[in-house]
Order: sequence, then structure tokens, then C-alpha cells
Amino acid sequence: MLIQLTHCSIRDWRATDLDRLVRLGDNRKIWRNLRDRFPSPYTKAAGEAWIAKNQSEEPHTSFVIAVDDELVGSLGIIPGTDIYARSAEIGYWLGEEYWGRGLAAEALAGFAPWCFAHFNLIRLWAAVFVGNPGSARVLEKAGFVREAHLRHAAFKEGMPQDEWLYARVAEP
Repeated sequence: MLIQLTHCSIRDWRATDLDRLVRLGDNRKIWRNLRDRFPSPYTKAAGEAWIAKNQSEEPHTSFVIAVDDELVGSLGIIPGTDIYARSAEIGYWLGEEYWGRGLAAEALAGFAPWCFAHFNLIRLWAAVFVGNPGSARVLEKAGFVREAHLRHAAFKEGMPQDEWLYARVAEP
């Protein structure tokens, strides 16, 4: 898969992404805002396992955000099941040195229509820790709307965390 955007692209994972994945991903500031399955410290073994999983998975649900074909972050979806089978959670992260450049918003805005079409979805949603207003702005710039404030919705770093729930629905 390749989605070419103005300042970045979205593509499949490659074995050659490993070193950058480990370098960019080994950052507590990123880990604090992701699920615990994103390890900290981010090791080479974790990166190898992640890339192998995503290369073998069908359909692919996780992708690289790239600038000049080099990994700068990642985004993906977790498809729903049962009555939520036409919805998916969307998530993303960007290496800290790339924050504030509009890359995450551009990638999400370009990725969402592909997800709606490729997975026959009607809804994409994301939960953002209330203490991460930068990520909330990214979602808003990418056409997501804040629908709820979820109290104690997650548990991170030994504490309950409130989240904002954002969603974007398919265009009719």
C-alpha cells in the first residue's frame, strides 16, 4: 500500500525500518500517550517482532508514516467486531523530532478515506488522554470530532486516565 500525500506518505512496513523504529520509538514522551503494548524501552527485539507481525498480517492494519521514504512514525487501525464490524479504532504516533509540522494530521486525513473504502467502514474513532491536547488538535485537523469526555477510561503509569473520544464518519 502507498498513499502519497503532500509532505509525507503512508506505506507498508519494511525490514529496513527497524533502526529508525527503535531510535524514534524509544521515547517515554511517546510511550506515555500509547497503549502499554508499545514497550518502553523500545528494543530491537520489540521492533523486529512488530515489523514481522505487520508484514505477515492480512489484511495489513498498521503502516509507516514516511518522509522522503524514511519512517517518521506509524498509524493503524484496530477493526471492530460483531455490531462494531464497520467501525475501527485508529491510532498513531510520530517521532518527537517531527512533532508540530502537521505530518500526523496530514497522514490521518489521507489515511481515513482509504480505511473507509478498504475496510468498508462507516466510523473511525480514537481515544486521546486529556493530558495530550496536541494529539487532540491533530485529530481535529484531520476531520475528527470530539464526542465525549470519558472519565477514568484507561489506566496508565499507575493512575486512572480520562480520555476524549473522537470520531470521523464516512461521507455519504
